[in-house]
Amino acid sequence: MSKPVVLIAEELSPATLEALGPDFEVREVDGADRAKLLPALKEANAVLIRSATKMDEEAIAAAPKLKVIARAGVGLDNVDIKAATNAGVMVVNAPTSNVISAAELAIGQIMALSRHIPDANASLKQGLWKRSKYTGVELYEKTIGIIGLGRIGTLVAQRLQGFGVTLIGFDPYVTQARAEQIGVELVSMDQMMERADYITIHIPKTPETTGMIAAEQFAKAKPNLRIVNCSRGGIIDEAALYDALKSGQIAGAGLDVFVTEPPTGSPLLELENILVTPHLGASTDEAQEKAGISVARSVRLALAGDLVPDAVNVAGGVIDASVKPGIALAEKLGQIVAGLAHTSIVSVEFEARGEIAAHDVTVLKLAALKGIFQTMVTEQVSYVNAPLMAEQRGVEVRLVQDTASDEYRNVTTLKAVLSDGTTVSAGGTVIGPKHQQKIVSINGYDVELAMAENLVVMVYQDRPGIVAIYGKAFSEASVNIAAMTIARQQKGGKALSVITVDSPVAPEVLEKLRNEIQADLMQAVSVVEQY
Repeated sequence: MSKPVVLIAEELSPATLEALGPDFEVREVDGADRAKLLPALKEANAVLIRSATKMDEEAIAAAPKLKVIARAGVGLDNVDIKAATNAGVMVVNAPTSNVISAAELAIGQIMALSRHIPDANASLKQGLWKRSKYTGVELYEKTIGIIGLGRIGTLVAQRLQGFGVTLIGFDPYVTQARAEQIGVELVSMDQMMERADYITIHIPKTPETTGMIAAEQFAKAKPNLRIVNCSRGGIIDEAALYDALKSGQIAGAGLDVFVTEPPTGSPLLELENILVTPHLGASTDEAQEKAGISVARSVRLALAGDLVPDAVNVAGGVIDASVKPGIALAEKLGQIVAGLAHTSIVSVEFEARGEIAAHDVTVLKLAALKGIFQTMVTEQVSYVNAPLMAEQRGVEVRLVQDTASDEYRNVTTLKAVLSDGTTVSAGGTVIGPKHQQKIVSINGYDVELAMAENLVVMVYQDRPGIVAIYGKAFSEASVNIAAMTIARQQKGGKALSVITVDSPVAPEVLEKLRNEIQADLMQAVSVVEQY
């Protein structure tokens, strides 16, 4: 059996390949060279990139076997997440890999601006000794504003406290209590512009944050303001920044990011009171190694069919250890329900009962949807696009959680309402240290049967001799019965048989059997791992 193909499209740390391990065929390509990238994507199951490779709709369409795009870093500006989602491709990044490096660069920018370190270095190397020209300022007792108090902003705050500064912050999503914990006074944007001697930016670029610091904000600033942006280009209006620096409205700026990268021809590069670096926020040996290891682990999970906590286009997040064993079961319940459905599905309800219901079980709902659509559509189905497929087909999806469970420690049940108004359902549980999967209900009948690859489900009027009829039919078709269970809700009523067989049963055998026993339901169901 051939190994999955992992395409390395940009230079990554050696630790990345070590983290991938020997289970993959690793190929390399220059992702910035479109003519080489597109053909190389044809056989790729995963592609690892940084910022130079554009995984847009064209690239994703060129990769029919692709299951995961892994960005060894934080930003995903070069990945078309919508196109990836539509294609069922998981997109992952390494959101915490560069937080320390980015925080330290921001501190470095602040220090370099304060003491003119780059200019003084360049001057001295030219043989000049201009001490007075490069007289700087101290950070001590200055007011430093932090825009964005997430992971990086918090690290910056923690590191700046040792300089004896006053910290103020702007972040509409952070509570006063949280800000106080990290020693920051929350203020409005206007108050920050009016009070700050330094401002450092640590927020994502969104439609709301693009250009949020422009001429109006600079008009409120102190003339000694020095502003640093090591997050995303475009948060500061570059034209307004140029005017503020050129006119002396503010004292200086430090930019690691730009609207267009590289910023060739930008008038900002002509100014003396700006410090620029070529997007170095994640450019440390440690950050690159952490990012590579992180996405390599994510690729391993994704290609094993697991959900990935760092996937940006999959709902679910971190999966509790008690929930994980139920993922494969939920997917197989989805396959059973799809196999029982004799017409289109209009709504789905996934119910989790027992101890697992105290946790986030969104992943189980996703797995169940993946199982349903695997047998209903021809395109690739994943945790990523299964919810999208339900939405596109008008299938209503509900999740029900209840910590009460009478018979089992945990039980999950999937119910589907069909277009003719009938309901099909399947329930299961996972038991024991080996996480054995068991079917505990089908269409409202209580059963107890180990999960198997080939099942035959039948409903008929309960009467003597039925078992002999289908036993004989399977024997004549050379189909071996491995296990079976029979359930009924009342004596003399309908009975449900679930039979495990060692091989698939031909449709003509089932049709003949349906007529012989006058079955209300006679359906073969295949339950397989599909990754």
